[in-house]
Amino acid sequence: MLFIYQRSSALFNEAKKYIPGGVNSPVRAFNAVGGDPVYVKSAKGAYLQTEDGHEIIDYIASWGPMILGHAFEPVVNSVKEAVDRGTSYGMPTELETKIAALAIEMAPNIDQIRMVNSGTEACMSAVRLARGYTGRDKIIKFAGCYHGHSDSFLIQAGSGAVTFGSPNSPGVTKGTAQDTLLAQYNNLDQVAQLFEHNKNQIACIILEPIAGNMGCIIPQEGFLQGLRELCDQNNALLIFDEVMTGFRLARGGAQEVTGVNADIVTYGKVIGGGLPVGAFAARQEIMNFLAPLGPVYQAGTLSGNPLAMSAGYAMLDHLNKHPEVFDSLSQKTEYLHKGIQEVLESKGIEYQINRFGSMMSVHFTPDPVVDFESAAKGNNEWFKKYFHGLLERGIYLPPSAFESYFLNDALSYQDLDRTIEAVQEVVNSW
Repeated sequence: MLFIYQRSSALFNEAKKYIPGGVNSPVRAFNAVGGDPVYVKSAKGAYLQTEDGHEIIDYIASWGPMILGHAFEPVVNSVKEAVDRGTSYGMPTELETKIAALAIEMAPNIDQIRMVNSGTEACMSAVRLARGYTGRDKIIKFAGCYHGHSDSFLIQAGSGAVTFGSPNSPGVTKGTAQDTLLAQYNNLDQVAQLFEHNKNQIACIILEPIAGNMGCIIPQEGFLQGLRELCDQNNALLIFDEVMTGFRLARGGAQEVTGVNADIVTYGKVIGGGLPVGAFAARQEIMNFLAPLGPVYQAGTLSGNPLAMSAGYAMLDHLNKHPEVFDSLSQKTEYLHKGIQEVLESKGIEYQINRFGSMMSVHFTPDPVVDFESAAKGNNEWFKKYFHGLLERGIYLPPSAFESYFLNDALSYQDLDRTIEAVQEVVNSW
């Protein structure tokens, strides 16, 4: 039986009257795949309950935070208890210190952490801190890495590695764009050129150590280590955007699994247990530049919100006490990878599957996908058919060829087998 989503379409049409584009975040609008978005009524474990009455298997996990599945009982209970005590104070709480101490215990190479309200805010604040600490203006980012919608990050490539980028969104000034230098992911030579042409001007490099916004893109051997060396040689800071990877790939995130230490690390998603949270962390000498100790200003009325801190602490506490979750997730992701691979190979379909830990993406291209340019060469028409074919069979994937899957540990092997069988049905129909 194929699932249809008529009520979702009706709800979307109603939403478009009151919300720009009908959605509060653009990827939800299905522009990349066509059709109307699916509306969720509730979620539990590995499943979403839609407004159309369907139970579907979820492979986005709210874009990462639901690493243990939806409505994970310790998190839900913690939030319920917190609500009874009040939803916001605008004053310090002991819980803020407890979650900070736990995060610092779990992640390597950080002494202090500050909570904010989103990954965007965390990355924006990290870059401001890097600029304040170094006294420099320019930053290097990589095409295809997404660090939120702050002005500094909405920059498209110039005509070459040593040219300035230009704004790719109205409202971003050319002046802002000139302080953001772009390079290709996995291209150390370009980064070295940027440092050479901008001596003593670059404050930091910011990147997703394992990228998730152009599909799952894995750093090639020596890439992260090379960035670390270039930053050291040029007295610049290395920022790891671990909004996706932090506390998902391991207790200590990408720093732990790659063995490369960043100077500043940003967090989000898992650290909030599903509530809106971001954070940025660094060594003490860097964090001392933040107000109220130092001159770099950053503030937020709802930062350290007691509901978000309760959810985040319950999530991190469970992961800290049960590190076997990370192996379980990695094994399930590998199982799904191999199953889809066998199906696509049996049909002679050109594909690439990238996987790291519990992140994965499928690209319909014969060539390795190592950066945004190679990801963009994928056959998007095939991806659209693949996405909608699986959605009709009750499997929810990211509605874009440029997004990673995020598996959750509530997924059973029966769920994975059902997914692989659905992939077989879809490609058999091509």
